[in-house]
Amino acid sequence: MNDQGTAAEPAAAVALPEAVTALGEPGGPAPAAGRGAALAPVALVVAGGLSVQFGAAVAVLLMPKAGALGVVTLRLAAAALVLLVVCRPRLRGHSRADWGTVLAFGVAMGGMNTLFYQAADRIPLGAAVTLEVLGPLALSVFASRRLVNVVWAALALGGVILLSGGGFDRLDPVGAAYALGAGAMWAAYIIFSARTGRRFPQADGLAMAMVVAALLSLPLGIVESGSKLLVPSTLGLGAAVALLSSVLPYTLELMALRKLPAPTFAILMSLEPAIAATAGFLILDQALSTTDALAIALVIGASMGAVRSQVGGRRKPGGGKRKPGGGRSPARES
Repeated sequence: MNDQGTAAEPAAAVALPEAVTALGEPGGPAPAAGRGAALAPVALVVAGGLSVQFGAAVAVLLMPKAGALGVVTLRLAAAALVLLVVCRPRLRGHSRADWGTVLAFGVAMGGMNTLFYQAADRIPLGAAVTLEVLGPLALSVFASRRLVNVVWAALALGGVILLSGGGFDRLDPVGAAYALGAGAMWAAYIIFSARTGRRFPQADGLAMAMVVAALLSLPLGIVESGSKLLVPSTLGLGAAVALLSSVLPYTLELMALRKLPAPTFAILMSLEPAIAATAGFLILDQALSTTDALAIALVIGASMGAVRSQVGGRRKPGGGKRKPGGGRSPARES
């Protein structure tokens, strides 16, 4: 996976958008409509998650034609074009620090996509997303500085050990390393996406960072795939991946965050490893063993627990809330 802090950034699995009020918390506003209105934004988030992961499954199908790096190039280039047309970002009037933040955001985005698709080319999609989500989970644990999060970290570690079968050779150690690297870049993405959201209006920063990511990936895609990138069927599938994995989920999650409580949003995002495993099974015929399913469930549980403890840490004794200390949270591009 999800600018949100601004106008289209999706939120990370275990980080909470600071500006979104949690409905149902003490002191929070009451729901304005009935059950249907309350479930609508949940449906949008789930639809966004399905779009992201099924888009990733389509990308895996495209890899034999364009290569992993070629798929990254097609996706980022198509998404950059769409965002430039839709957002029409203003290029003047920004400071050197603003451009530095956009550059760092674009590097993190490009690195995250490149590493993730290298992983998905070598290991099952569910395993790749499960290992990748450890990045934002670790960021949440370190940022919260609460002892209870050590429990969630241990639970996630147990899931990883189960997933690896005691050694990453069962998964392909190179693919597992790429997935863990993508998780580290996802954590960097969260940090710089929040900073970009504070410096640029609407989704301008996201659009410009997407251009940076596309330009960085372009030479790699050309070297690996060359003229294969220009085959009409490959271009069409690449555009479909960009639509499914970037444009559509960003839009759905943006709409959802206008009404959805932040903790609920983050918990729903924590389900992405399970969605990825389902997409891998339905589209790529990547069946899960009982052990793999248990491992994914442990990591999802750890992510949800970290979200809940983070929400609890924002409240003062007696029911009040602490002043948010972190930035708004975006998400990923997996």
